[in-house]
Amino acid sequence: MKNMKCACIDAMYGETPFLERFNKAKQDGFDFVEFWSWTDKDLGAIKDAAAAAGIGIGGFNGDADYSLIDPTHKKPYLEFLAKSVEAAQKIGARSVTIHSNALGDGGVVVNHYTELSDTVKLCSMYDMLLECAKMAEESGIQMNLEALNITTDHVGNFLANTRMAAEMTRLIGSPKLKILYDVYHMQLNEGSLCDNIRAYADQLGHIHVADAPGRHEPGTGEINYANVFACLEEVGYDGLIGYELFPKTTTDEAVKAIMACG
Repeated sequence: MKNMKCACIDAMYGETPFLERFNKAKQDGFDFVEFWSWTDKDLGAIKDAAAAAGIGIGGFNGDADYSLIDPTHKKPYLEFLAKSVEAAQKIGARSVTIHSNALGDGGVVVNHYTELSDTVKLCSMYDMLLECAKMAEESGIQMNLEALNITTDHVGNFLANTRMAAEMTRLIGSPKLKILYDVYHMQLNEGSLCDNIRAYADQLGHIHVADAPGRHEPGTGEINYANVFACLEEVGYDGLIGYELFPKTTTDEAVKAIMACG
């Protein structure tokens, strides 16, 4: 594929000090890097490290302790998201990723909101995403809404399938609000990978790659990535391919598999 490759340097390159991961990723053939949280990092040092390596910054998570599906969180959610947008602008990142539920350490869903109906959750998410889209358009920072697996890593997360995420962003209709389609998460939740890619191609803003089960590099699990990448090419996807995966052995071995598969 001709899409630019983006390494998640929080999951990969654990053998290397964080600020050295930018140059290592560039040397390995990646065009961009991404990471998870920005609040625990030195943004100035990140900007300098990326510039010195000559590598782009794809993005990071834009939300933290607040949830799109909780109507009482609207004000603090948007306030924190605005700070995330400022951070993205400061370091030259292309996007921020947003989620339905707040995630804690290890990606654990903080609150399952069993007391709220699906109607309240959907309406709250739609209402807040309208504001997210405005912020994205005004700032120029892309926002990508990500559905997560609820079987293994993020039990209790509300947004769990491609259809809900893509229909939500399609209804809002902003060119700066799309979905992050994580192949690993969606294989665990719903399968039908290529069918969903074709159905919602117009809403794809970013792709995440890891094999399932295990969340390691392609070739270690059951996903036929040759078919997935061919499908993305078929529908004309021209965004980043983010490798958010944990190397099965070493990052060097994972990189070999990544570069060989696409």
